[in-house]
Amino acid sequence: MSNIPENLKYTKDHEWIKVEGNTAIIGITDYAQGELGDIVFVEIETVNETLNKEEVFGTVEAVKTVSDLFMPVTGKVLETNPKLENAPELVNSEPYGDGWLIKVSIDNTTELNDLLNAAQYKELIGE
Repeated sequence: MSNIPENLKYTKDHEWIKVEGNTAIIGITDYAQGELGDIVFVEIETVNETLNKEEVFGTVEAVKTVSDLFMPVTGKVLETNPKLENAPELVNSEPYGDGWLIKVSIDNTTELNDLLNAAQYKELIGE
């Protein structure tokens, strides 16, 4: 069974978001990393770009597949996780910790209301 922290919000595309004021940390869920398998590369070239909700902000590459990463909310990409350059496997081992992907400034906090809570996300993935 996947680890789905109660204090986060989730997307139907398996991203999580942790809001801290007008800033948010975004990553992929434990369920998503499990489905992808061993992550070998994370590519995010959108730092300093403002992206709309559901736009692609980067990709994660696993042994057998490449998967797009989608913005949970509209905002500006402030930074990427520097640890992932040399250790992309952190997305597998610590998806909610050292395996985070980006930090963003949130343009419109009302978009957070469209995201799933932990119970809704569990239902989405059938757990």
